[in-house]
Amino acid sequence: MPEQTGTSFKHIAELVRAAVPPMHPGGRPIVAAVATGAGLIRALTGRGTLLGLAATAGVAAFFREPRRVPPTRPGIVLAPADGTVATVSEVLPPAELDLPREPAPRVSVFLSVLDVHVQRIPANGRVLAVEYRAGKFLSADLDKASEDNERSALLLETAGGARIGVMQIAGLLARRIVCEVGPGAEVAAGETYGLIRFGSRVDTYLPAGSRVLVAPGQRTIGGETVLAELPDGTG
Repeated sequence: MPEQTGTSFKHIAELVRAAVPPMHPGGRPIVAAVATGAGLIRALTGRGTLLGLAATAGVAAFFREPRRVPPTRPGIVLAPADGTVATVSEVLPPAELDLPREPAPRVSVFLSVLDVHVQRIPANGRVLAVEYRAGKFLSADLDKASEDNERSALLLETAGGARIGVMQIAGLLARRIVCEVGPGAEVAAGETYGLIRFGSRVDTYLPAGSRVLVAPGQRTIGGETVLAELPDGTG
């Protein structure tokens, strides 16, 4: 019986650990700063324990990096972010992505402050370019945020030659964009490559002829939701 009890507690601990997502390394200094500030307020005033714990837990939750299992189906593009599909349209890609200057499918995903804010690689391939541009901090749900806001562009090429652009766009509250890969990096679909702090938007530019599989208002799960199918032979 003691052995069964011990096994039961161990199993419960494993379930709890699996249910609590790890934290992105970029969030650790901020969580530590919030926790330290809360501790100082508690030491000086004798109050604010619950508020301090809630603030620390809330910031830690913002930087969560849940495990994801990407589909293995070939020739698809995965959502690079958790959020809500804001727009699906055909537009000219921004100049920094160095894509053909002709209208191409774009899927924009809006991230609220409650969403997971890490970004994930949408397809297996190689990073061709990464380019950061300073800009404004308009609300990320506005269409003009794609052109006016601070952003970081990533250009990816699949083994079949398809070029996919992913744009991390700062929002009204966002003040930091992190991109952790550089040109020449070999990347896998679903792996984390970046982070935007506090409200944002992520645009995915697809090759002409791609079949978009999501619609405005649909929720996406980064690294798991299939955004589109690539043209034949380019996956």
